[in-house]
Amino acid sequence: YSLSLHDSLPISATNLPAGTAWTCDAADWQNMPVVPEHISQEMVALYAQGLNMGNDAHAISVIGDCQNVPSVFLGALDDPQQYRLGDQYAYLQAAIDWFSGSFSRKGAAVSGGFNVATVLSQFRADPQLCQQGESPLECELRLQKPSIVIVSMETWWSKRPPEVYEGYMRQILDTIIAHGAVPILATKADNLEGDNAINLVIAELACEYKIPLWNFWSAADPLPSHGLWTDGFHLTVGQDFFDDPNEMLSGRTTRNLTALQALNSVWRAVSQQSQP
Repeated sequence: YSLSLHDSLPISATNLPAGTAWTCDAADWQNMPVVPEHISQEMVALYAQGLNMGNDAHAISVIGDCQNVPSVFLGALDDPQQYRLGDQYAYLQAAIDWFSGSFSRKGAAVSGGFNVATVLSQFRADPQLCQQGESPLECELRLQKPSIVIVSMETWWSKRPPEVYEGYMRQILDTIIAHGAVPILATKADNLEGDNAINLVIAELACEYKIPLWNFWSAADPLPSHGLWTDGFHLTVGQDFFDDPNEMLSGRTTRNLTALQALNSVWRAVSQQSQP
């Protein structure tokens, strides 16, 4: 069965039919659900391994560019005055409470201008936070010890082939997994490359690595102007009042809601926590 954007029931590895195999068709990525429907057993095992390695069950990290800094992405969730769930999304409060403090924290691997290459470069690490030779990604994983990592890398050079993006993204995923954290890969709303090649690569990697895909593209596509400003990249602005239909027409508000839903779904599955 499927989980729509607005359903509140979690789909976890423990309540799938017995013997369910991991199935994933990257070529059909545009029809993949916004919120991951189930989590592979590999990710359940990885999460447990990460906790044994010392990862913090209450900590998440965000790896990303200007659209992922706390002032626009999830940061409001650490301030009850800055968001409203309403009755429909009240079930998400438990996840907000569980990861409290992670949302508004400025991580070492999220910054304007970051892309899949720069988060791997020791020359882009913050010398005030990071050790010599560390990349921003390695620095963030050491400092935060996250159990779950949201990876959302929209910024890319339109002239570079998607295979180059894929190569860097593989390094990012390999590094996160080596630290025992569960990655959540995000598709992007824009199509600056013209053929949706980057989102296809993201879906292919999610299928290959058996990691959760947060298909934000699918949530943004029906919004006015696909949730994008006239530059075709930045998301339209709104407040995180998820009970306000007008706010939910903005790309940024829809992104924060669906990111929280994806985090909640993955967290409950890998930690085997049922819905309250």
